[in-house]
Amino acid sequence: MNLKAFFWFAGAGCVLQACTSISTSTSDTFKQYASPQEVIDKKNINDNQRSSKEYVYDWGPKQGHQSVQSLTPKTYLNRYCVAKGGRFSQVETSTMKLVKDVWTKKLLNTYSSVKQGIGAYHCVESNGQQWYVSIEPLSERKLAQTETRAVILQTRVLSLDELKKLYNTNSNVIIAQQEKKSKHHPAKNTEIKTNNSKNTYVNSAVKTTSVKPIEEKKAVVQVVEEVKEKPQVEKVVNTPQAQQMQLYSAARKDLGRGQNQINACNNAERAYNYGRLHGTSGINVYAESGVLVARCLTNVPSYGQRFSNPQDRAKRILQNLSTNQNHAVAKHMLKQMK
Repeated sequence: MNLKAFFWFAGAGCVLQACTSISTSTSDTFKQYASPQEVIDKKNINDNQRSSKEYVYDWGPKQGHQSVQSLTPKTYLNRYCVAKGGRFSQVETSTMKLVKDVWTKKLLNTYSSVKQGIGAYHCVESNGQQWYVSIEPLSERKLAQTETRAVILQTRVLSLDELKKLYNTNSNVIIAQQEKKSKHHPAKNTEIKTNNSKNTYVNSAVKTTSVKPIEEKKAVVQVVEEVKEKPQVEKVVNTPQAQQMQLYSAARKDLGRGQNQINACNNAERAYNYGRLHGTSGINVYAESGVLVARCLTNVPSYGQRFSNPQDRAKRILQNLSTNQNHAVAKHMLKQMK
């Protein structure tokens, strides 16, 4: 019995030791890198041939259980910083200034899986070494024949000057460093020590100068808040979901009346190209727009002649809606075309 107990405890000890070694190995995975740039290169955070990489930020309704990839760059760099005994913190939020298309920017702004992983970040390692990195979206797209959407992220290690230029503002870290320098300014210390009779004047001067930055900061904060409020209003009024609905409604109305058919078909196509947007409820605007596009391809010759084989194109759209959206009208139209 004692022998069995001995083997049991020995086995348990081995398991615990294995767990410890696995945890250590995971930590050592990032400790082995000498710099954040090496992490970016070795972990393929950017594609080898480019300074950016495509990450899935929405798998769609059929694969919603899968974890998004768009937080990977931030996660890896955070782990590296922690492995070096540092603290990883965000110093600038992203305005998505590198995204050229307005509607793409509005679409990405509706996804927390994108917004939580972008911006500028700062790490101070335990040895005092510090670095900055930016993670910025460039564009996004819907993957072919799926409901999956992906964003292209650019991850870069930056200097303070580069960070300031990219985000067009002084970061919190820069402001903190400036305040630290002003507190230990040698000219002020010398003046206080050598001119005892002027201590009162110097102190009052220091107090006066310390008040001004505070007032200026308050003014800056108020301006920033006012600027931030305006885009928020635009998001409510002109979200991609609202834009898609407007395009679909206009297309359905014109096609129903038999007027402006080319323009109506173009609007239906634009609405369909938005894909199945995150956060939509009620009517499936994406599927309904696809049905309109299929009808345009088969019933509006002036629109269908733009494509080499409009019938096949219509079938592919209807097949997609039947399979992925289980759309009854699409199934019915598909049967009629066979």
